[in-house]
Amino acid sequence: MPGSSFSVSSAALLDAEEGIEVVGEAADGLRGVELVRAEVPDIALIDVQMPVMTGIEATRRIAADPALAAVRVVILTNYGLDQYVFDALRAGAGGFLLKDTEPADLLQAIEVVARGEALLSPSVTRTLIGEFVSRPPDRTGAPGLEHLTRREREVTALAARGLSNEEIAAHMVISPLTAKTHISRAMTKLGARDRAQLVVFAYETGLVSARTTG
Repeated sequence: MPGSSFSVSSAALLDAEEGIEVVGEAADGLRGVELVRAEVPDIALIDVQMPVMTGIEATRRIAADPALAAVRVVILTNYGLDQYVFDALRAGAGGFLLKDTEPADLLQAIEVVARGEALLSPSVTRTLIGEFVSRPPDRTGAPGLEHLTRREREVTALAARGLSNEEIAAHMVISPLTAKTHISRAMTKLGARDRAQLVVFAYETGLVSARTTG
């Protein structure tokens, strides 16, 4: 995979992989944010629980910095889903990984996030959907839905169900490039950093019903 990665863990594994360069490590969240600002890596692996500054706050600061718009944040956690997951997604995290993830899966996950796709394991997705089921959709709290075209709403809903661009294209009988274009336009209109935030938006607004996603 071209580019570089910033990591607060798994540095040795990543640095040994051809095409990946670990450009910094940090022992706490505040130092992690400082390193990301200094190095502007492709990906930042952030532990959800760190001293000085939590991974959630570190993610929020990285996502809020216009100079770091291209940085993708992946949260590392000990649990399939904990109390921080939803907040981290809203803060701008591109996905989640368990700390005991197999090395091959970790490397594949980095490639997924580097492409701007959402990274949510099946266990995380199921529990996240359960969280949405327990609350009514906030149709007024997430502005922007009215700006989406019918096609853009449709691709957003399909993306929220976990479909890739290729699968969306097949479902809508369009080309993968057209599907990607619709996704990109929807993200731009909604101010979403990546597909993960697009997924959150779809559930928050009721565009997708959590009870019907399977």
